[in-house]
Amino acid sequence: MSDTGSETPDSRPSKNPHSHQSHGRLEERTALVKREVEAARTASDAKTIRLKALRLAKEALDESMAEAAPAKPSPRSKTKSL
Repeated sequence: MSDTGSETPDSRPSKNPHSHQSHGRLEERTALVKREVEAARTASDAKTIRLKALRLAKEALDESMAEAAPAKPSPRSKTKSL
């Protein structure tokens, strides 16, 4: 008889000899996906900051143009004079 009672679950041979390789690949893929998601988030944040700066600059330009432009006369009603 062999002494199988002393083996711990970690020391027993795996039924799937490739399980360690698969686990390593899974961890690599997970790390890759996390890096890609972080890169996409960083790019999105940079784009948002750039667009906000452009919008604020345009609003400031529009405001300064409105202040510099002379006031438009109110339109008169178009009635026929006899």
